[in-house]
Amino acid sequence: MTEGKRAIRVLMVEDETFTRNIVGELLDASGIEVNTVKSVSEALSNLENFDPHVVLTDLDLGPGPDGADLLSHIAQERPWTGMVVMTAHASPHLAISDASRIPSGSVYVVKSNITSKENLIGAIEESIARNGFHDEFQVDTEDRIVITSNQAEILKMLSEGLSNAAIAEERDISLRAAEALIQRTFAALGVNNNPKINPRVAAVKLWHQGKVIVK
Repeated sequence: MTEGKRAIRVLMVEDETFTRNIVGELLDASGIEVNTVKSVSEALSNLENFDPHVVLTDLDLGPGPDGADLLSHIAQERPWTGMVVMTAHASPHLAISDASRIPSGSVYVVKSNITSKENLIGAIEESIARNGFHDEFQVDTEDRIVITSNQAEILKMLSEGLSNAAIAEERDISLRAAEALIQRTFAALGVNNNPKINPRVAAVKLWHQGKVIVK
């Protein structure tokens, strides 16, 4: 793990003990902080405290809610969280009767390749890149702040004067999720810890001054 970077946190949801243990050990050996659970209810109860960067889930979790149900909740309430689907089939249409239930932005990894470190870690990293969650925010050589496309979309809506509720409506997410995304965007821009400034005004000012670039 690169010095100064925090370990990626992965919440893994798998009802099969063997797969759960094997993948959990592989992630742990790769320097990833992993929390393994076997059901949607356990996953939901761990979300807030564990605060994962990525949710890695099987689709078929036995009786009760399945992986698609969990990912729908993640997409609605925690849209900054990466989503990786473990499936026995290369196509999601073969793994679930209604593949449209799986949120867009999800990354798929075939179970037969799950013990390949490169495939598994690659899927996790891709999901983070797709969903724009990063612990560390970097500034380039010209002192411009680098943010994700997800954060840029939030910043653009702020610059247009949209309220938190309007942003939630535009992105079709809950108000709580929208507020969390806005706070993460403020954190990326470094305008969230100064009580003397209005973070909305400061964020929009940086945007209009061309001091923000999107990666």
